[in-house]
Amino acid sequence: MTKVMTPPPATTAPPVPLLDLKGQYATIRDEIRAAIDAICEAQRFIGGPEVIACEEAVAAYCDCAYGIGMSSGTDALLCAMMAMGIGPGDEVIVPTFTFFATAGCVSRLGARPVFVDVDPDTFNTTARLIEPAITSRTKLIIPVHLFGQCAEMDAILDLARSRKVLVMEDAAQSIGATYKGRKACSMGDVGTLSFFPSKNLGAFGDGGMVCTNNKVLGDRIRIFRDHGAQPKYYHKWIGGNFRLDAIQAAVVRIKLKHLDAWSQRRAENACRYAGLFGGSAVKAPVIRADCRSIFNQYCIRVARRDELRRFLDSRGIGNEVYYPVPLHLQECFSHLGGKPGDCPNAEAAAREILAIPIYPELTVEQQERVASAILEFHRGGRA
Repeated sequence: MTKVMTPPPATTAPPVPLLDLKGQYATIRDEIRAAIDAICEAQRFIGGPEVIACEEAVAAYCDCAYGIGMSSGTDALLCAMMAMGIGPGDEVIVPTFTFFATAGCVSRLGARPVFVDVDPDTFNTTARLIEPAITSRTKLIIPVHLFGQCAEMDAILDLARSRKVLVMEDAAQSIGATYKGRKACSMGDVGTLSFFPSKNLGAFGDGGMVCTNNKVLGDRIRIFRDHGAQPKYYHKWIGGNFRLDAIQAAVVRIKLKHLDAWSQRRAENACRYAGLFGGSAVKAPVIRADCRSIFNQYCIRVARRDELRRFLDSRGIGNEVYYPVPLHLQECFSHLGGKPGDCPNAEAAAREILAIPIYPELTVEQQERVASAILEFHRGGRA
């Protein structure tokens, strides 16, 4: 019997992960541990001063008057929609090219997600794509600020106001991003954030926040966050348990002080990639002139994407696909009648897009290794 030999790895260089949170933690370890120790000593884990301080700091950073801490970015979406009265019979317009939670929360409330296509360059939806989808049942539009770049909010807000429709910014990937100098979360009726550990501003577990400049809506969201009770044990509405815990709040507040520096390093890494990929078949991210991206992901577009993934895997280079299947083609939404060809820009992006390392601690040498491997693949050196 012939023994099958396993081929040696294509490289012996250390791997380049898609994200390296250990490096980030090393720079803030002492401050994080001191904050967690203080919470453990106080034994106050739900609500309290840490949560309030985090809410105030994040809201101020986003140029919003009110911040309501949430148990996750998904719960931020869900709770805000509940407080807005979204329910059966309502339609909510969402881009088909986004993380599942954006539309999943709509369906959980018995409303109907209406999927629209995205711009082929920015991957964000636009007013032009949204307008034909508005009907008499439309109650809410959710523009997603994907990959760290804001959608074209002026046109979307003008459209929403003319049709008397609410707007919720899904800024889960875009805290600190700006559109015409205005911060993500500050432009719509509400904005939602995620503190999932892989985000630019990540907790040590799940967490999120709703930010708004609307006091009435903010007060209602705060009540819905805690089972709809105000005062305690008196329930005007049916809410949920969407509270942010104190440890996550403390971690987020500490990291927030470093966020601008981290975002600047991501922008520098993005600029370096653009130079390395210049003149090649690799299409780098397109950032609008009136936007500042925080590069939560750095997503290139390439032909033979899945082949390239295998090639990069063989060289120990982290990569990921955001997102392989647009929402209108997901099995759980098949009852809505979506079919291939409905959203051609999103479907093309799903075939071609690939995220590569962009985190702040990424070294120049690591970046050059990543770019060199991608360019080698396109020169015909693929495995």
